[in-house]
Amino acid sequence: MAQRFRVAFASAECYPYAKVGGLGDVVGALSRSIADLGCSVAVFLPRYGNLTFPEETSLELVAKVEVPVGALEETALIYRLRHPAHPPHLHHFFLANERYFGRPGIYDDPATGEAYPDDAERFIFFSRACLEAMRAVAFAPEVIHANDQQTALIPAYLKTLYADDPFFQMTACVLSLHNLGYQGVHPPETMRMAGFPADFFYPLSPFEYWGRMNFLKAGVHFADTLTTVSERYAEEIQSGDELGFGLQGVLNARREDLVGIVNGIDVRVWNPRTDRFIAARFDTESLEGKSICKSALLEELSLRQSPDQPLFGIISRLADQKGFDLVEAAAERLLALPARWAVLGSGAPRYEALFNDWAAKHPEQVAFRAGVLEPLAHRIEAGADFFLMPSRYEPCGLSQMMSMRYGTIPVARATGGLVDTIPPYGPYAPEGAGILFDAYTPEALLGAVQEALALYAQPSAMARVRRSGMARDFSWESSARRYLQLYRQTNAVRRMGTGYHRWLSGLEPGTAVEGPGGWSPPGPPLTGRKEGV
Repeated sequence: MAQRFRVAFASAECYPYAKVGGLGDVVGALSRSIADLGCSVAVFLPRYGNLTFPEETSLELVAKVEVPVGALEETALIYRLRHPAHPPHLHHFFLANERYFGRPGIYDDPATGEAYPDDAERFIFFSRACLEAMRAVAFAPEVIHANDQQTALIPAYLKTLYADDPFFQMTACVLSLHNLGYQGVHPPETMRMAGFPADFFYPLSPFEYWGRMNFLKAGVHFADTLTTVSERYAEEIQSGDELGFGLQGVLNARREDLVGIVNGIDVRVWNPRTDRFIAARFDTESLEGKSICKSALLEELSLRQSPDQPLFGIISRLADQKGFDLVEAAAERLLALPARWAVLGSGAPRYEALFNDWAAKHPEQVAFRAGVLEPLAHRIEAGADFFLMPSRYEPCGLSQMMSMRYGTIPVARATGGLVDTIPPYGPYAPEGAGILFDAYTPEALLGAVQEALALYAQPSAMARVRRSGMARDFSWESSARRYLQLYRQTNAVRRMGTGYHRWLSGLEPGTAVEGPGGWSPPGPPLTGRKEGV
């Protein structure tokens, strides 16, 4: 029997164990889907202090590794998840270190709402610990799939410090860019902490960004293949500074290796026919259950029962990126409309205060719950009439897909993956599934909400738009097959000996090169180096 193709995921989040936003959902669903396609999959995660596990789960200590961090070595304990119903070819490994991960938050300190000040050190440790853990548990991947800036140093390690490691000689690396707004930019001395020689850092080097070290830039340079989470976003991040966040030139240089693949959702988890969290089940053939869900949600949130008024849902990280400055600017006009609001999320104190104020002043019209509350998220998706996503930018977005699956009509700004996944409804597009607006202004947002109110006043049109969204296929199957094809192609190129480090090894020091990261100035070749050399 042929050996299964092996894929390792390295991620700071993975549903249902650790989740802050869409990254957790994507890694959880995609890794399972890749395993369902016949691959052997291992997911490597930090063992945070606030992990959640299904019943009957146990963690088995399987290995211990020492990980260089600066001049010191830190210990990583490697635990393997065990569960009777766990798929046999899907493995989850949790990397434990009390100093780095024995905390109540994943990225932010819940007590202050601020990012942990040692995040650079934490994720340097985690990235190298992933590679050491793969060796320790004898999982030699054909492809490592790294995700966002937290694990973006993995492709850099593979092509430099681990370039001559026989264990990884046939390993290619794919880096997914879920959100370019977060890059991991740190002081230049972070290079030493990461174990890279000082001469790797020079103006315009793969690591240097305006005099600082940039984790994501390094990953973009060294990854064999780059992916992002929608075709539209892949174009946007190359087009200018607003969405490229300073890396548009590097990304444009690698445009041949950059692929946009739209995310899916886990349709086993997000299914109104089977959802155990909602008051009544429903589908396209019978929408009566949705009305029951709405009524139950209004009661749960102590909101006024008014059938003639729509309910708008918001489930989001509360950040500028998500467009809440528009909501803030239009607050009085939005609250004057005949609508109610169910808001779930956490983030910037400014926006948490905004929605707390809304709920305090209008308790029968607005309900706000802070945090990540998965059961309530399901009930909002099932019970709301519309779902608001006024994003400044949105690489892909998942909430709009979950909403449409539950017959909840998205009201969203036309950006990134929202354009790729929401067919717009309008006078000349009656089969659309959502309402889109273009301009990033409070007036445009308000106009879209008013369009939603007008649609709600037309029950037959409302039902048609609901069903249009519910009929769309947002499963991971198609996207997972594209990823698997990409993994195989990337590994094939790696096996043919065209890996970046081998190409560089033939160059004389001081040669100006145009490689996977674009033009590099004369400098030391990035190959064959070990720590401290």
